[in-house]
Amino acid sequence: MTRMFGTDGVRGVANKDLTPELAFKLGRAGAYILSHNKSKPQIVIGKDTRISGDMLENALTAGICSAGVDVVKVGVMPTPGIAFLTRDLGATAGIVISASHNPVEDNGIKFFGPDGFKLKDEEEDEIERLVLGHESLPYPTGVNVGKVHVLEGAVRRYVEFAKNTVDINLKGVKVVVDCANGASFQATPRALEELGAEVIKINCEPDGTNINKDCGSTHPQVLQEAVKKHGANVGIAHDGDADRVIMVDENGEIIDGDKIMVACALNLKNEGRLQNNTLVVTVMSNMGLHIALKDEGIDILRTKVGDRYVLEKMRETGAVLGGEQSGHIIFLEHNTTGDGLITALQTLQVMKKSGESMSQLSSLMQKLPQVLENVKVENKYTAMENPNFKKAIAEAEKELGERGRILVRPSGTEPLVRIMVEGPDEEELNSIAKRLAEKLKAL
Repeated sequence: MTRMFGTDGVRGVANKDLTPELAFKLGRAGAYILSHNKSKPQIVIGKDTRISGDMLENALTAGICSAGVDVVKVGVMPTPGIAFLTRDLGATAGIVISASHNPVEDNGIKFFGPDGFKLKDEEEDEIERLVLGHESLPYPTGVNVGKVHVLEGAVRRYVEFAKNTVDINLKGVKVVVDCANGASFQATPRALEELGAEVIKINCEPDGTNINKDCGSTHPQVLQEAVKKHGANVGIAHDGDADRVIMVDENGEIIDGDKIMVACALNLKNEGRLQNNTLVVTVMSNMGLHIALKDEGIDILRTKVGDRYVLEKMRETGAVLGGEQSGHIIFLEHNTTGDGLITALQTLQVMKKSGESMSQLSSLMQKLPQVLENVKVENKYTAMENPNFKKAIAEAEKELGERGRILVRPSGTEPLVRIMVEGPDEEELNSIAKRLAEKLKAL
């Protein structure tokens, strides 16, 4: 049976897969598991700007309170803000209601432990067991029922925390910010303005239905045009819950997570702060990243796709920097999860202190062409194991040889198989990727 919890919490179409009833059960079971034997337990809840957020928030709240645990509502808040507030408030746990970069009809529920880290698989499995009704939970009554508190100034607390991770004045820097009409629409512009930047905001007017719609880090074309139009020094684009960032240089060229990590890793190494001279990335990172850092004596550790696997390896090895090509980057000195705002501020600090432009920082790494095909399938795991498809992959790998690589994997959050082909000849890569995609569609 498929786990209820994926690589980034419980996700699905809101009010269809992720129903209020399920949210109630998740809140109740999560509160019971995470607050067991804790005195005065409380759980922080934040959400992105999706129209279904209120519905799921109220259902979760009812479930948590029915388990005798208090709820602290902080409203619209980036995912990394919840990780921070959970620690800062000394809360029992934190919950984010968000489906990140997914379309508005989707939503998700993700738990953080008291240390601000995502739950371990065993904890998620225990919550799932209770949700499925394998054990009867107690119902407190009277004064033992949980209460709801509303935390005023939550965004202010997170902004101050993020600003304190850097020591820079951004006066004279013009920044275009695309918040994907999502959770960062207040926090990121405010932090940049308070650090002295001139901020031009786009897609910072959420209405509950426009989150990630042709904007944000998954649709950076709008940001690229805006940077060129306004003559900005840099552009910043988040996804819906702002745990990732994609940047754009002064020429309108995209700076993805790989290029951000190269610039920041080299800076940390020069300052003697790159613990064990190690960077943790996923198998999706471009071969150009490895080429750029190899001669600098920086060791690169690779994990499966998913920030939880990056974080596991970072904690295991003591690394302080790791992340994904998608812009989901973890600065473990500062926060316990990917943080789009902190990543942007750290990169701007490198730019200011080095005196270089964003395009100069971007040029520290030369990307090899990389082609990605996403194929929608009924069952991504069955499709991956199909003998004919596996044979087609093997033939394509033989054709490409040592000049590049092919990576085929199931999406962690959607019913997709992702086909990535990398190498020096983009025309050849496109041909191989499309051929494999067609083979998969024909199964």
